[in-house]
Amino acid sequence: MLQLYFFPMACSLASRIALTEAGIEANYHLAHIWTKKVVDDGSDFHDVSPKGAVPVLVLENGERLTESAAVLQYIADLKPEAGLAPQSGDPDRYRLQEWLSFIGAEIHKAFLFPTFWYKDDGSLAKPRARIAQTLSVPAAHLADREFLVGNRFTVADAHLTWALLLLRPAGVDIAQWQSLRSYLERMQARPAVKEAIATEMALRKTVAA
Repeated sequence: MLQLYFFPMACSLASRIALTEAGIEANYHLAHIWTKKVVDDGSDFHDVSPKGAVPVLVLENGERLTESAAVLQYIADLKPEAGLAPQSGDPDRYRLQEWLSFIGAEIHKAFLFPTFWYKDDGSLAKPRARIAQTLSVPAAHLADREFLVGNRFTVADAHLTWALLLLRPAGVDIAQWQSLRSYLERMQARPAVKEAIATEMALRKTVAA
C-alpha cells in the first residue's frame, strides 16, 4: 500500500485530495515540518527524505517520490480512469505540467513558503507586492471555465485549491478576484475535497506549530 508523509494543511494536502478523488487507499504518516519528527514513532523525518519536506510518497516497491508536481502526476497515473491527468500524448498533459509548475513556483515557493517560514522583517515586501499580479493569471484563466485543465477536475485543481486555502492566513483575501472565489467554492463543494480538508483541519488542531 502507498504511504504518504504529510503535515496538516501543508502542500501535501493536494496529494491527499488526489488520493481521495481517485479512491486510492494509502497509509498516512504525519511528519512535523518544524521539528522534523515523524509523529507516529518520533523518528527523524530526514531518514524518510533528506529534503525534510512534504509530501513524500512511498511507493509499493519502497521507492520514495518527493515534490508535489511529481507526486500528484504519479497518483493520477495510478488510476487513469479517474481522469485526474490527461493521458500521455494529449496536448493538455503539458498544460497540466504548466499549471503544476506555476502553482509550485509562483504561488507556493515565491509567496506562501517565505510568508510562513520567515519573519516579516521587511524581506516579504516584494513577494507581497507581486502576489496580486501572480494571482491575476489563474483568475483570468478561470473567468470563463470551471477547471484549470480541460473540462474536468485534475491534480492541478487539487494543487491550486490548497494554495488558495493558504492565502487567507497568509494575509491575502481572494475575494477581490471573483473567479478565484467562485472556483474555490466549487472545489470545496466536491465530496473528496471536502473530506480531505476536514481530515487535515481536525489534525491541524492537534499539532503544535
